Amino acid sequence: MTVNHAGALKKEYFLSYLNLIKISRNCTIEQAKEIAIELFFHHNAEEYGSHTYKRFWDAFQELNVELLTP
Repeated sequence: MTVNHAGALKKEYFLSYLNLIKISRNCTIEQAKEIAIELFFHHNAEEYGSHTYKRFWDAFQELNVELLTP
């Protein structure tokens, strides 16, 4: 996925990104989060700014809650 460095990425971007990782690698959402932190953020939460990382975290939490809700 192409990243525009002009501004903070939206939560919807990360919802799609995490789902893409989860489906393509056949892994859990927790594993997808770890992969994204490694590949996208290069283990640096400030790589694209704090707003972008917060939206990533919000997307992860939303997906995680969806899995836990019956």
